[in-house]
Amino acid sequence: MARPVRSPKGQSLLAPTLFAAATGVILAFAGSAAVQAPAVGPGGWIVPRTADGQPDLQGNWTNGTLTPIQRPRDSESLILTAEQVEALEGRRAERIDESREPSDPEREAPPVGGDGSTGAAGGVGGYNYFWIEAGDRVAVFDGEPRSSLLVDPPNGRLPPTTPEGLARLRERQSRSAEFGAYDNPENRPLAERCIMSFGSNAGPPMLPNYFYNNNYTIVQTPGHVMIHTEMVHDTRVIRLGERSPLPPDVRPWMGDSWGLWEGDTLVVETTNIPEEQIFGGGSIYRAASDDLKVIERFTRADEHTINYEFTVEDAASYTAPYSGEVPFKAMGDLLYEYACHEGNYALFNILSGARAQERGSRNDRE
Repeated sequence: MARPVRSPKGQSLLAPTLFAAATGVILAFAGSAAVQAPAVGPGGWIVPRTADGQPDLQGNWTNGTLTPIQRPRDSESLILTAEQVEALEGRRAERIDESREPSDPEREAPPVGGDGSTGAAGGVGGYNYFWIEAGDRVAVFDGEPRSSLLVDPPNGRLPPTTPEGLARLRERQSRSAEFGAYDNPENRPLAERCIMSFGSNAGPPMLPNYFYNNNYTIVQTPGHVMIHTEMVHDTRVIRLGERSPLPPDVRPWMGDSWGLWEGDTLVVETTNIPEEQIFGGGSIYRAASDDLKVIERFTRADEHTINYEFTVEDAASYTAPYSGEVPFKAMGDLLYEYACHEGNYALFNILSGARAQERGSRNDRE
């Protein structure tokens, strides 16, 4: 899919588009920050504030990392040793160097019908690593290099699914199996159709996709916080103050979010996440029910870091809540429009191609 082109050093090579206006808003707020007595962070760093006195979360951030969401089963500790970090990051650097090599122009063409692989390569080959920006550093949260983003349960793994949750997942899968993959638009993945980001990039919770474009722009006003996800141009508007929940049957993409400030931490509660997003949101909450609730906490840790914490609650689906911690690091680049449209623009061809195959099969039988 289309993505902004950045050089191997991360410098953007395209001119800014629709985010020029958002950048101007960010600069305007930054210029009027610190109107109240500043809080002092670690090392004497002063927490910046917006014009209305709240901690300033604004700017461009990334949560790309090589630390997995769930802890590998052979890793016993949440905190990695310096030797483990060096080994992990060294292997990633070697892989990046190898994968960035130019493709062999003399390589053979893929077999007719593809090589059977799935995912971004599409069975016929895909991007080499020049186009990928999955994250090359271990996540460090409060000075601790982490083996997983999940911190609770203590083993860093998702809690067991309840019998009710498993039954719900099987029912959803059975419902989907009534149709072929190319029978109707609803059966095509949300990410392919460029409706929602890959994995749980936009969230909630907002997690890295381990592919590319793990970038966000945050803009604040006295009554709202806007979080724009580069992939795939999703924007979540969080209302602040007294909660006025949407009716249960109104379920916008990314749910119904409202927030309040607890000291210098922005706490956001989200409900009403639509079933299509739950079922297509990857393993982080595929079995979830309509009662799914996500609680997020945003805290400026230092000049270059937002500590992002989340808890997922759904007693009807999981035997316990689960929580994670993700560092969001400041990025020097701008965000650009992720002009993703292929799946929806090509949907007519995707579905009509399947109908043509069906007609051919009938003709062969006759």
